[in-house]
Amino acid sequence: MPRGEIDEAWIEEAVRRYRRIESLQAEFDRAVETVEVTVRSPDGLVEVVVTAGGRITDVRFLGPLHHRHHRDVAASVRAAVIAAADAAQWAREKLHNETFAAYRPLAGA
Repeated sequence: MPRGEIDEAWIEEAVRRYRRIESLQAEFDRAVETVEVTVRSPDGLVEVVVTAGGRITDVRFLGPLHHRHHRDVAASVRAAVIAAADAAQWAREKLHNETFAAYRPLAGA
């Protein structure tokens, strides 16, 4: 193709792909806020529910607290929150890979 000529088919394909990427991004953004992962502290005392976006939606105590030292309860909460952050990151990466699996860059890009 000589310089200065516009490849209309390439431009149309690029626009079509851009719109598809925008659509996939919107789908991914919605999924990140709705997909939830549940994790527990290593001792099983605390359960945390977190979205793939990292928002904690629930914290539950699965056992009695009255016989536990406050430092032990705090450590359980901390461990569950750390696990929730890791789980949110894992869920985001999984959603991203699933959402954009079929996407391939334009040839020559």
